[in-house]
Amino acid sequence: MNRPVRKVAIACLVLFTALLVNANWLQVGQASDLKTQPTNGRQITERLERERGAIVAGDQEIARSVSSNDQYKFLRQYPAGKLYSDITGYYTLFTAAGLERSQDVFLSGDDDRLLASRVTGLFTNKQRRGGSVVTTILPAVQQAAAQALGDRKGAVVALDPSTGAVLAMVTSPSYDPSPLASHTEKTAASAYGVLSGDPAQPLLNRATQQTYPPGSTFKLITAAAALSQGHRPDERVPAPDELQLPLSTVRLPNFDGERCGDGETDTLIHALTISCNTAFAKLGIDLGAETLRKQAEAFGLNTTFPDFPLQQARSVFPAKLDGAQTAQSAIGQYNVRVTPLQMAEVVAAIANGGTEMKPYLVSELRGPDKKTITRTSPKELGKPVSGDVAAELTTMMESVVTSGTGRKARLDGVSVAGKTGTAEHGTGEPPHAWFVGFAPSDAPKVAVAVIVEDGGGEVATGGAIAAPVAKQVMQAALDTP
Repeated sequence: MNRPVRKVAIACLVLFTALLVNANWLQVGQASDLKTQPTNGRQITERLERERGAIVAGDQEIARSVSSNDQYKFLRQYPAGKLYSDITGYYTLFTAAGLERSQDVFLSGDDDRLLASRVTGLFTNKQRRGGSVVTTILPAVQQAAAQALGDRKGAVVALDPSTGAVLAMVTSPSYDPSPLASHTEKTAASAYGVLSGDPAQPLLNRATQQTYPPGSTFKLITAAAALSQGHRPDERVPAPDELQLPLSTVRLPNFDGERCGDGETDTLIHALTISCNTAFAKLGIDLGAETLRKQAEAFGLNTTFPDFPLQQARSVFPAKLDGAQTAQSAIGQYNVRVTPLQMAEVVAAIANGGTEMKPYLVSELRGPDKKTITRTSPKELGKPVSGDVAAELTTMMESVVTSGTGRKARLDGVSVAGKTGTAEHGTGEPPHAWFVGFAPSDAPKVAVAVIVEDGGGEVATGGAIAAPVAKQVMQAALDTP
C-alpha cells in the first residue's frame, strides 16, 4: 500500500473510531441526561401517560394524578392550592420543583424499589404506576401556620424535637401549583412567567431557601456558648446602657434605649428575658469569635442539612471577625444569616435535651398497592450542648415567655420556652420580626420558628408580631393527636 493510500486509510479509521466513540457516549454516557432534557418530547409523552404517585399529608393527597381527556393520559392536581406548594413544589411539562423533583424517580415509578410492581405489571398487562410519598406534615398544624401567618411575608417551620420530623412548613406569599401543571404549554408558560416575574417571589421557599439575620434569636447560641464555658444563668454580666465597640467609634445601645439591670450589670437570665443587647454583645467579645463560631457550627450553621429533600440555602456565621464585628454577631447582626429551618433546629435541639435530630420531611414511601416499602427512622445529627446546658437554656427561655419579650406566646395551662428577635437588615427598612420556641417546655412536643419580614418597628417587635403566630402553631400541634 503506497503512502497516500495509507494516510487516507488511517484518517478513515480515526474518523470511524471517533464516530463509534461518540455514538457510544451518546447512547450510554449521556443517556440519562438526554432522557431528562426538558425538550425531549418522547419523555414528556411517556411520563404524562403514566399515573404518577401521590404526595400525602396525614390522610390527604396533596398532589395527585387524575385522568385527562387531552393528548396525555394523566394530569397533575394540587387539591389544597397554595397550602402545601412549598412542600410539593410543582410538576410541569418541562420541569419540576419541591418533592415533585427530589422524589421524581419514585413518584414516576422508575425507582428500583418498585421493580416487583413493574414485573407484576408485565404479567397483568397493567401500565407502570408511580409510588406514593407520605410526608411528616400534620394538616391541622400546616393549616394553623398558614392562617396565623396570613398575607404577611415570612415563613413558619414546626418540628417534632424528639425525631426531627417537619410538622409544618409554610411561607408567604405562596402560589397555586395547578396552573403550572397544565397540559397546554401556553397556559403553563404564562403561569410560570407571572410567578417568576413577581417581585414578591412567591416561588421562593422562604423556610429553606432564604436566609435572614437572626437578630436576638441568635442570643440563644451566644448563651449556649457562655453556659458551656462555665457561666451560669444567675451570674451577673456587664450590661451598660451603651457599649463602646472595640476598635470603633460606634456605641451600641439597647433596644429603645432601655436599661438592663442596674445600668452596669445584669444577670444572664434577666438579660435574655428582656433581650439586652449590650450584655450579649459584651459576652460575645469576652467569649471570642472562635468560641461563638464553634457553637454556631455545632448547631448546624455554615453547612446544610444532609439529605433534606427540598432545596436549601446555607446558614452562615462569618469566618473572620474583629472585636466590633464579634459583638454585633453575638446579637445576630453583622453578616450572620440563617434560614427559618435552621433556627427551628436550634430550639429543637435545646428542647431535646441538647441532642439535635436530623430534620426530615418524608416519613414513608408506598408502592402503587399502598403497601409501605420504606419508613424513615429518626437519626441523631449531633449534640451541640450538654443536657445541663439545655436545661439551663430552657429555664431562661421560659422566663422570656412568662415575664419578658415573649409574653404573647403564652399558652393557657402549658409551659412555653421561647426567644424573640428584631433583626435589622437595611437602612430605613423595618426590621424583621422573629420568634423561636417550644412547648410544653417540660415535655416538648413541638419546636417552632417564625419570621415576619419587615414585621418589626420601634413598638412592634418580634414579641408582638411573630410570637402570636408561633402561639397558634404550637397550640395546633398540641391539639393534634
